[in-house]
Parts: sequence; structure tokens; C-alpha cells
Amino acid sequence: MTASLPLSVVVPVFNEEGNVAPLVREIVAALRGVTDFEIVYVDDCSKDGTVAALQALKSEAPELRVVRHLRNSGQSTATRTGVKAARGAWIATLDGDGQNDPADIPKLLAKRDASGPEVKLFAGWRVNRQDTGSKRWASKAANAIRSRMLRDSTPDTGCGIKLFERDAFLDLPYFDHMHRYLPALMQRAGWQTVSVPVNHRHRASGVSKYNNLNRALVGISDLRGVSWLIKRSRVTRVEEV
Repeated sequence: MTASLPLSVVVPVFNEEGNVAPLVREIVAALRGVTDFEIVYVDDCSKDGTVAALQALKSEAPELRVVRHLRNSGQSTATRTGVKAARGAWIATLDGDGQNDPADIPKLLAKRDASGPEVKLFAGWRVNRQDTGSKRWASKAANAIRSRMLRDSTPDTGCGIKLFERDAFLDLPYFDHMHRYLPALMQRAGWQTVSVPVNHRHRASGVSKYNNLNRALVGISDLRGVSWLIKRSRVTRVEEV
């Protein structure tokens, strides 16, 4: 797909009926007058009224598009579905729970504009997390282990707000849970990444879809796989002559 917009905001959601309207309105408020954009919501086969809530917003937010999975496929697949459907040359992602602040997207865009073309990912860094103590502790431990194994120089890979080039993302190897390893995967592809401090908020509605145990169990296998990919990568720059 040829990019026809400078920016697409991709938001994967599963059972986030109560968070849809506030977040869409915040995205619109943050970006109208800043850049041309679209909002691509990917509903991962929600069982509540998420899709109906999104459809009701289309007249209010003409920038909004909605794609729906016919079966639940997880956040990484939903994110990739949104990126593939997007018309923007650059993608901003947000978690659908409202804990990421859309007002930070212009900050990421400004950081991009001040950086060189070799930087393809600007990753949010939650410096003041608004999660439970157990979740913060688990995340700190996981980040330390990941950083030691992958050496990706990224303090917070779990933050949902990111800005990256669409084509660079689609060139990455795809696997379930890949959204947690985007800095390492971008670096493996030969690109640079930058972490940017961002706001973080309490969840206003709904419940978290994850717990510390299931994150840890899948994380061990994922880390081994990403480490294997990095060790066997061969990055080659080419030029036309």
C-alpha cells in the first residue's frame, strides 16, 4: 500500500467499551491542526460493546476507521493488522486502555523531526508509572533481564505508545508478542531507536488483560527466540549503482 497520509494512529483493543470514546476524542484533540492523520482501531473480537461504541463515533471523528478480527488473535497480531491497513507513512501506536496519553504523540513527532533518517523507532518511556506495585516490580525485573540478554539500550519496551516508520515495521520478522521487542528488532534490522519520556495514567475503565505470571511464562520463551534472531542476523546496506 502506498502511503497517502503522514501519520496513522493504530489502537488495538479487546473489550474496551468504556475507554473508546474518551481516547478517540483525545487523539483528535491532540492531532487536529498538527498533522493530517487517521485513527485505525483494530477490534480483537471483543465480546462487549466496543465495536458499537466505535461505530457511534464515526460521525464525530471522520478520521476513524475500524477493522475487526473474526477471532481473538492477541495484541501483536492486532497491531500488525492495523499497520497493514494503515495509510500513513509513520505509525503511532497506543494501548486501548487509555493509560497512554495521546498528547505525547506530537512530542514523538517533534523528536522524529529532530533526528536523522537512521532512527526508525521512537519508544515511549513511562518514567512515572501509574500501575500497581506488583506490576511495576515485575516490569522492572523483566526489563532488566531483557536488557541484559538483548542489549537493546531501552529502559521500557512495554510502553504502548510508540512512533515508527510503517515500511521498517513491516520488514521485521513477525511472531506473537513481537510488540514487546520492537527496539531490539529494529536494531537487529540495522536501524537506530530512541526512548522518549512520556506520561502514564491510571486505567479509567475495564480491567487489564494480563497478569504477572502469564507475562513471565511467555516472556522466557520470547526472549530466547529474539536472542536467537539477533545472533543470526546479517545486516547489509545496499546502494544502486
